Amino acid sequence: MPSNIVAVIGAGPAGLMAAEELAKAGVRVAVYDAMPSVGRKFLLAGRGGLNLTHSEPPEAFRSRFGDRRSQVSSWLDQLDAAGLRQWAQDLGVETFVGSSGRVFPKEMKAAPLLRAWLRRLRAAGVQFHTRHVWRGWADDGALLFDTPQGRVNARPDAVVLALGGASWPRLGSDGAWQGLLEAHGVGIAPLRPANCGFLAGWSSYFSERFAGQPLKAIAMAPQDGFDMRRGECMVTAGGLEGGLIYAWSARLRDTFLAEGSATLYIDLLPDRNLAQVQAEAARPRGARSWSSHLSSRLGLRGVKTALLHECLPKAAFDDPQALAAGIKRLPVRLDGLRPLAEAISTAGGVRFDALNQDLMLRPLPGVFCAGEMLDWEAPTGGYLLTASFASGRVAGRGVLRWLAGRAG
Repeated sequence: MPSNIVAVIGAGPAGLMAAEELAKAGVRVAVYDAMPSVGRKFLLAGRGGLNLTHSEPPEAFRSRFGDRRSQVSSWLDQLDAAGLRQWAQDLGVETFVGSSGRVFPKEMKAAPLLRAWLRRLRAAGVQFHTRHVWRGWADDGALLFDTPQGRVNARPDAVVLALGGASWPRLGSDGAWQGLLEAHGVGIAPLRPANCGFLAGWSSYFSERFAGQPLKAIAMAPQDGFDMRRGECMVTAGGLEGGLIYAWSARLRDTFLAEGSATLYIDLLPDRNLAQVQAEAARPRGARSWSSHLSSRLGLRGVKTALLHECLPKAAFDDPQALAAGIKRLPVRLDGLRPLAEAISTAGGVRFDALNQDLMLRPLPGVFCAGEMLDWEAPTGGYLLTASFASGRVAGRGVLRWLAGRAG
């Protein structure tokens, strides 16, 4: 097997982890990336603090992958959150658990981890080819790349594709691989935004005065039957962004795509029950405005009070019971999604029925896929990144098994 050479196309976490598995086994590895340097999206994602993984119990962790729980769990069997922390430790990168349960490198940034990883990969013989944009296959099966020096080709013994989804295309993940794979009979689920913002059609008054304001200490649910989840998000000029809405974005997105709109419910005072809010709202306010009354009696002020006025009919402010109900369950109509290019990540991609358990494409023997280009999604919090790393390990080990089978 040492005489084999494998091409890894895409130098994000999934591609680099596949390269590491292959290099450890003595396989020659050539990594190709369209960008001038590797790990561009990984570095940007970690600019404000690299959320590497999450410390919650394994069953809870695996539940975060929704309809793809069984598929992603098989990856996590080979590299789970604890294994990823140990992997980072082996690189000399210490991690710690934050107050939210999220796991970060001690230095917080992605750059030190990536530098240490690249040193280890290069020491293992991995070669890197940047500014190589993959353009598919030639008639003779060679890989085609566009480079600043012109078109070049490569003829590896196997290929790992780790090309990302279609979010943040300026960092290299533009989804251009879809047509290249579909032309070879690979089933692709349509790419959709994940962990994305939504449009809410604010009035000009609300948009101009409150864009950029955080909604803190709130709870949120997408519809009946779901428990309110606590957190915070951000009001934008056109809608809502941020961690709490990202946590519900898959459900909200699917509702919007099916029905043309979605309604989000916000509890502005999750630390008070409905009866308490009703009692305070019903107290005489005298000559005070509703804003002053709600501020003094319930601590509601600023953007929260403005959001009440934005989303409730005027008549609700003449009915303390209706007002209290709105404070505890404020309906916010969402009438659009932010563009896919702005999303943190991507849903959809290479369908699992086009892959075997080693993540090899059934229509293209010897071609493996890993990472965000597969048809799965995960919320922020370290889940997406952990599973991307794990899928790279699965693909790398799958290549080794396939090469061994050919040699036998």
